Amino acid sequence: MKDGFIKVAAATPGIRVADVAYNTAQIKSMMEKAVEEGAKVVVFPELCLTGYTCGDLFTQEILLEQAKQGLKEIGEATRDMDALVFVGLPLEENGELYNVAAALNRGRVLGFTTKSFLPNYGEFYEMRQFRQGPSRAGEILFEGRRVPFGPGLLYEAESLPSLVVSAEICEDVWSPVPPSIQASREGALVIVNCSASDETIGKAAYRRSLIEGQSARLICGYVYANAGEGESTTDLVFGGHNIIAENGTVLAEAPRFQGGILTTEIDLERLIGERRRNTTFQNAKERTLPRIPFALELSETALTRSFASRPFVPSEEGERNQRCEEILTIQAKGLEKRLAHTHARSAVVGISGGLDSTLALLVTAKAFDALGLERSQIVAVTMPCFGTTDRTYRNACEMARKLGATLREVPIAASVEQHFRDIGHDPEDHSVTYENAQARERTQVLMDIANADGGMVVGTGDMSELALGWATYNGDHMSMYGVNASVPKTLVRHLVHYYADTCGDQVLKDVLYDVLDTPVSPELLPPKDGEIAQKTEDLVGPYELHDFFLYYFLRFGYSPRKIYRIARLAFAGEYEEETILKWLCTFLRRFFTQQFKRSCLPDGPKVGTVALSPRGDWRMPSDACVDLWLADLEDL
Repeated sequence: MKDGFIKVAAATPGIRVADVAYNTAQIKSMMEKAVEEGAKVVVFPELCLTGYTCGDLFTQEILLEQAKQGLKEIGEATRDMDALVFVGLPLEENGELYNVAAALNRGRVLGFTTKSFLPNYGEFYEMRQFRQGPSRAGEILFEGRRVPFGPGLLYEAESLPSLVVSAEICEDVWSPVPPSIQASREGALVIVNCSASDETIGKAAYRRSLIEGQSARLICGYVYANAGEGESTTDLVFGGHNIIAENGTVLAEAPRFQGGILTTEIDLERLIGERRRNTTFQNAKERTLPRIPFALELSETALTRSFASRPFVPSEEGERNQRCEEILTIQAKGLEKRLAHTHARSAVVGISGGLDSTLALLVTAKAFDALGLERSQIVAVTMPCFGTTDRTYRNACEMARKLGATLREVPIAASVEQHFRDIGHDPEDHSVTYENAQARERTQVLMDIANADGGMVVGTGDMSELALGWATYNGDHMSMYGVNASVPKTLVRHLVHYYADTCGDQVLKDVLYDVLDTPVSPELLPPKDGEIAQKTEDLVGPYELHDFFLYYFLRFGYSPRKIYRIARLAFAGEYEEETILKWLCTFLRRFFTQQFKRSCLPDGPKVGTVALSPRGDWRMPSDACVDLWLADLEDL
């Protein structure tokens, strides 16, 4: 359970209708296998001890008594198992029959969760045999012990207080007010569902979206175990469609009609962090649901779930293209509103032939088109200086021409050299002063051109640069509207690529492709043999690593140690562990020391869940200390 990961399993055994002995053996075998694979919470389908499709056989005393005996046998099998197990069965109490999910741990039946909503429509007729569960939980006598009985039972791990599990049964989650709502409000982080949902056309997609949505609404892990092979096919077919979801994301999904065990890990720390920051997720004012402790040993959880190495970029091409179009539209709409509100006659963009300024220019063209303005009112300014290469200069100029912008060239070398003389700086000293003087001169040129043209300066810096503070304070750090402010560097590349592929202009496409092939650089140091001498990622580290760190640091509040752990998995075979650790330390140091630059950012549109705006997304003292975070990595 280190780092909050808990392995869970949804298991669908092959059963025989009304053959409790056979079903008991199948459940025990599958339970043992799931626990051997490291599962700490194991969930079986609804009424799996007897089979869901027994019909009026549920009224037979012999079947009900055998189900009790089967449950006792399974419970005994859990005595030496380190897991919480849920098994569905019919249970008679006080002359009435209930559809229940029994929770088993260390040889004991901990409780019986009753089904609250009984379907009695279409192919379902549960009210013929079963009674609706009580509205509030109480206790019943089972095998000489008082055992909790009713809806919303909460099972708490004594050794891991954050692991609180609650069960519901099939139709409960399809109802308008599922029991899992109250359970989650009272602390349940993991909801399990013992289900018997048959297969009809289109139902699998709806079922998937239902579980996905419920896990998002409740900010929980959701383990859905569905009936499968062996149920009666007199009228229905069950597919064993098992699903494990976490906060709106399906982590694992079983192929239908195969059965077996579906396992993955749920991240409890992530769920707690999400609930903590989400002010609309409100805990219940009073605790009304029974809380039942269970035993679980603390141990290392081997991770099998995957973590995308580029979390900002969808891996599937269709989804990625859709995302790119949406982001470009959000960026353009933000700029469109600002241009209209300020009655700007022009937009001024400093273009370098690099990725960020390219994206800013493309977004500006899109905004002008939407406003019905002539693209010639876009002033694209190239400002060659000591580090400018022929390649980036040509690309910047050709791009501006093809987009229909007005191209202006303002060489700044002479101005910067004069500035060096004014402040007494040796031009041969290629220190930060040498670099930043150029960046600030460029910003001054852009601002003054905007003033002269009645326009505004469109900022080019992206979110990854802001996170690292890789921007010159009051230089490229400043603008009148920063369209790229919440776009990470890994996504900038895909946005430009998408525009190139969809622009319909082969010459522009070729230029944009060459921009994509150009090393990322501020071009503030003289070229070597005509090539870029200053490569950003050689200095601050690979942006794909920094974007990964940024995503999990901000989005989920992961500790550095946990980020390092999952980064090793995500980048296995791509980066050595020592390299990942080195740049993670760099990220943390720069993120903390450079907050002052983010505290006074220009306005810019938010495009994703991770953003650094000091007004709406990330409020952090500029003098916060990083020591605590670095100390988390000391013994690695």
